[in-house]
Amino acid sequence: MKFLIDFFPVLAFFIAFYVPGDREQAIYVATAAAIIASTLQMAGLWLLKHKIEKMHVITFLLILLLGGATLLLHDKTFIKWKPTAVNWLFAVVFLGSQFIGEKPLVQRMMEQAVQMPRPVWLRLNLSWVGFFLVMGVANLYVAFNFSDAIWVNFKMFGILGLTLVFVVGQSLFMARYIEEPKNADEGEKG
Repeated sequence: MKFLIDFFPVLAFFIAFYVPGDREQAIYVATAAAIIASTLQMAGLWLLKHKIEKMHVITFLLILLLGGATLLLHDKTFIKWKPTAVNWLFAVVFLGSQFIGEKPLVQRMMEQAVQMPRPVWLRLNLSWVGFFLVMGVANLYVAFNFSDAIWVNFKMFGILGLTLVFVVGQSLFMARYIEEPKNADEGEKG
């Protein structure tokens, strides 16, 4: 359910882009849909939880700023920069967390599930920085070298797919640090 709520504005953008109509206007219709969906997402989260995560606030502000500029100036360049802006902002936050506070961000988010030495947490955190930087560059490359339709598909499936592959890779990396719970019966054998 959380994934669907988090993904709602991207899904709205994708669906609105492919609604039959003027292909030249599709990106603007999709941008308006994403702004509306993001606004509904924020209102829904507030009504359900009385709390909104920082990630949602940041992406909401970016969609308002870059999506609004896209619609106001009738220039799709702004909306095409949004995924890059989000990814690069996350890269800065993850990188900054290595110098601010006692623990890198990835450790703060995941240490309840796995215990690892500090150098491993730092390496894992830096891998996220690298991932976000690369995803930002990949978005720009696709956005400005291919058609709008290919970019929209990359935004929907490519970024999501690459993120899932990266998360699986991170999980496999961390798996070696997960300890199996010791069975109380094992001590009695022998």
